[in-house]
Amino acid sequence: MGTSFDLPEPDRFTAGAVGPPGQRVFYLQAAAEGHVVTLRLEKAQVAALAEYLASVLADLAIPDATSLPAELELVEPVVAEWVVGQIGVVFDEDRDRMVVQAEELVEEEADDTDRGVARFALSRAQVAAFVGRAAELVAAGRPPCELCGRPKDPEGHMCIKTNGHRAR
Repeated sequence: MGTSFDLPEPDRFTAGAVGPPGQRVFYLQAAAEGHVVTLRLEKAQVAALAEYLASVLADLAIPDATSLPAELELVEPVVAEWVVGQIGVVFDEDRDRMVVQAEELVEEEADDTDRGVARFALSRAQVAAFVGRAAELVAAGRPPCELCGRPKDPEGHMCIKTNGHRAR
């Protein structure tokens, strides 16, 4: 059973990765009043969350660049509370906050009441900074194959466009 978290006004919200490209582990991290919440997730989840937040932010007034948080590195030690399954986002117009809700990934037969939930209510500036940070993280990975677009290792990879032959 995962622990649940509700940070209505976090001091920081960021994504980060630990490890070399191809072996990185991705994290979502928020902090409020000295309490740090770290969740593990997939690179694709970071990219999808950033893409969606960017699309929502595009319909709102853009925050001043001077108001964007500058400190976006993960706070050490990086120890995940749990692994993220689903992520949802809603815009709270009354509070002018984007609320990101992450739910713990649990086994199918587990009871939903055992699922950890983390809720972070973010300012526009925090969202804008997260979107930029996430784009940097995703781009810093392995280069894509010119044929299929999937990430390739330095030794190449089994490309689906070459009938299973190694592409370089």
